[in-house]
Amino acid sequence: MTAADVRGSDPGDGRISTPSAARASAWPAAVSMTSALPPLAPDHEVTAVPDWSEVVEHFREGLIVCDAEGVVRHVSPVAERLVPEVVAGEVLAAAGVAPLSGDGPAEFTHHRRRLRVRPVPLSFARRCWYVEDVTESVSRADALLAERARSLFLAVVGEKLGNPLHPDRAAAAVARLAVPTIADVAVLVLAPRSGRARWWRSTRVDDEAPAVDSGVLPAAALPAAIEAGLSGTEPHALDWLVEQAAEAGWLPGLDVPGATARVVPLPGREAPAGVLLVARRAGRWYDQADVDLVRAFAARAGAALTTAMLYRDQAEVADTLQASLLPVEPAAASGVQWGTAYRPAQAGLRIGGDFYGSHRLADGGSVFFLGDVSGKGVEAAVFTGQLRQCLHALHRVESQPGRLLKLLNDALLETTQAHGQGRFATMVLGVTRPHRDGGLTLTLAGGGHLPPLVLRESGEVEVVPLSGMLIGVVPDPRIGETTVHLAPGETCLLYSDGVTEARGGWRGDEQFGADRLLNAVTGCHRMPAPALAERIEQVTCDWLAHGDHDDIAVLALRATGPAGRATRHLHAVPEPRNADRSRELPA
Repeated sequence: MTAADVRGSDPGDGRISTPSAARASAWPAAVSMTSALPPLAPDHEVTAVPDWSEVVEHFREGLIVCDAEGVVRHVSPVAERLVPEVVAGEVLAAAGVAPLSGDGPAEFTHHRRRLRVRPVPLSFARRCWYVEDVTESVSRADALLAERARSLFLAVVGEKLGNPLHPDRAAAAVARLAVPTIADVAVLVLAPRSGRARWWRSTRVDDEAPAVDSGVLPAAALPAAIEAGLSGTEPHALDWLVEQAAEAGWLPGLDVPGATARVVPLPGREAPAGVLLVARRAGRWYDQADVDLVRAFAARAGAALTTAMLYRDQAEVADTLQASLLPVEPAAASGVQWGTAYRPAQAGLRIGGDFYGSHRLADGGSVFFLGDVSGKGVEAAVFTGQLRQCLHALHRVESQPGRLLKLLNDALLETTQAHGQGRFATMVLGVTRPHRDGGLTLTLAGGGHLPPLVLRESGEVEVVPLSGMLIGVVPDPRIGETTVHLAPGETCLLYSDGVTEARGGWRGDEQFGADRLLNAVTGCHRMPAPALAERIEQVTCDWLAHGDHDDIAVLALRATGPAGRATRHLHAVPEPRNADRSRELPA
């Protein structure tokens, strides 16, 4: 053994060392004999290379190998199972599988399986094809996409039907949204009301928005399947369902043979709100996923329709109640022309705490009144309704204004104390007595309200001195009383504090006030009562400039004069000017 034989040996501590010649010569001679050992024989079982066809046999993908002439030289077992037309030793094109003749990857359906192929060029102009069965992965992807599309569709439906306020518009939207996603033709039938059922139909039109029409049917003429759906059950005999819908004329442009249909109830509060009939033409059958989608759609449609119907019912009740609480136009009376204006503080409600009206007396006169209750809105309107009902009953037993107001005060005290309310009212109440010359005598009683104005024939504006205490506060209030005579053509004007306390102007917080009211009516003494009331409302609203305001009410009564006297009509309103006034309005 020489130094060259061990040069570069590793002593085990990371260093590379070479033994000295002295140490090398000291080793036994027997050690050098190892270099003469015969080499080991190779292990053929370990180093043998397996056949490549044996390796690809276990690939997930099938393999087809062709030579330069396109002759199939190898077909793996997986490829044989997926493409049995390909046979080793034959030309690949003879198999008749078009995607295998192309130059690029392809995906196609073959023997009800979804296959994906990709060509790979080899040396010497040879080519191999990898064939993969992607049926399950494509099915999973398609199912995921379909579920995503269904979820998106239901989200859009929820958004479109999220805030329905009218049953008819909600029903039309339901029918329109059903086409074309879940139906080629969709018919929505609402639960019958008063023996009649309304329906909406949406029909698929190529490349256009669905066409929607509607109609009404007697409840007795509804098909049996629809009646069953209205009872909450889904019909199971689908063949006769299509026939019934076709006979009813609800499936225009749809061939009955091959068509499929479903009827689904729309959930309501206690009973179905309606029924949805969906139909598809031949080739678009309903699988279980489609049926589940139809039911989910019907659930959302039912909720929207139920909400819309509930809103409609509540609106009808509210309209009925509001109509009963709105001020009633004064009854026609001999020798009197009435003019009114009313604007509630909350325009959407149409009702408020101001009120006016009149009742005819047996002797030919009339009881008239204008008042204002505390508060505004619904509660104030309800209180005005109670007050007007009391007046309607009490004027039949008492026509003297002062005593009538005291009776009203006692009745309101009983009502407010019984219900624990602290409501009160201000009011001017009067009785008209016509004269033969066309004039009127007004007997007025005041309960804490603003003083009336009188527009004389001369153009003078008088402030009627009328005071008094609030109505509905104390058991025996002090009631102010006075008498006013109106010559033919003269007018008495009653108004609420919504006029004088209207805030507007340059800064938006200045009250309209008594002086501006007097200026507004100055020069209007020849105006008819309706025009005068309208003018007061107009100038007040102009001052407000669309700002918030209290309830506004105006009642004007004009002595019409003797029978046959010509009636003056609305003429140009003069510019406001100062005129002599016998009294000034209190601040």
